[in-house]
Amino acid sequence: MSLQNDTTKSVATEFTDALTNFYYNFIEFLPRLGLGLAIIILGVLIAGALGRFTTARVRSSTKDPLMSRFLGKAIRFVGIIVFIMIALRAAGLGDISAGILATAGAGAVVLGFAFKDIGQNFIAGVILSFNRPFNVNDTVEIGDNFGRIKALEFRHTKIKTFDGKDVYIPNADVITQPVTNYTEDGFFRWDFVVGVDYDDDLDQAKQVILDTLNADAAVIQDAEHVNYVIEDELATSTVNLRVFFWVDTKDFGRIANITKGRVIGRVKYALMDAGFYLPADIQEIKLYGRGDSELPLSLNNKQETTNG
Repeated sequence: MSLQNDTTKSVATEFTDALTNFYYNFIEFLPRLGLGLAIIILGVLIAGALGRFTTARVRSSTKDPLMSRFLGKAIRFVGIIVFIMIALRAAGLGDISAGILATAGAGAVVLGFAFKDIGQNFIAGVILSFNRPFNVNDTVEIGDNFGRIKALEFRHTKIKTFDGKDVYIPNADVITQPVTNYTEDGFFRWDFVVGVDYDDDLDQAKQVILDTLNADAAVIQDAEHVNYVIEDELATSTVNLRVFFWVDTKDFGRIANITKGRVIGRVKYALMDAGFYLPADIQEIKLYGRGDSELPLSLNNKQETTNG
């Protein structure tokens, strides 16, 4: 019984000593822990300030909001990681920081295979930050998506379509798919078809159309962007003329489309005012199985029939 009591007291004494040592060690560690937390808080503030400073300087020098914001975020992220490593060493946890770096290296390999698509999009985002075929508010077509560029993030590019949809395209797709930029040089060529009668003077009709195009202030006409009209097709009841003209694409979703609609309407009225006939397609109706019987037709309108 005495031996059991001595063993119990020994265990209690060891537990008390261990708890006391832990308490004193924790009290001794508190200043270093506070220093580490202070470094992390200060580091987050400094990294944020450096990110904002980089964003402002790059934007002012390059006039590129996408690249400036991307670089600002990257510098902020790297700065926070660096200050966390410094804080761990200042707190006496240098071994932990080394272990974190080693684990991060090994984890990066594993995660690289597990999240290959995310890694591809991130790398593609870095590439697009420095070399890309568009800027903010450019009208582009990427694959089946057509709209205006709104943002470039680490993993995706945001497009606002002209019918109001927000489309997020993975950056890897932006790199690998063809990108059509309608805004880069500010010009786009529309075309449409108008049909005139076979008896009409084609040269005169083309001149009337060109005069109408030149009279519209929103239609571009210079040495590089030439508007013209060509004979396109000998259709059933018309000679079809195809009209080509250039417009400004700075506001492609609205102005360019309005200009096209206005030009089509003015060409129609100009041709009609000049005496050109714009016939509709001739419809041929064949009736089978009636033999030689006559087809009863009445040209009298309802009013005449009633009066009769």
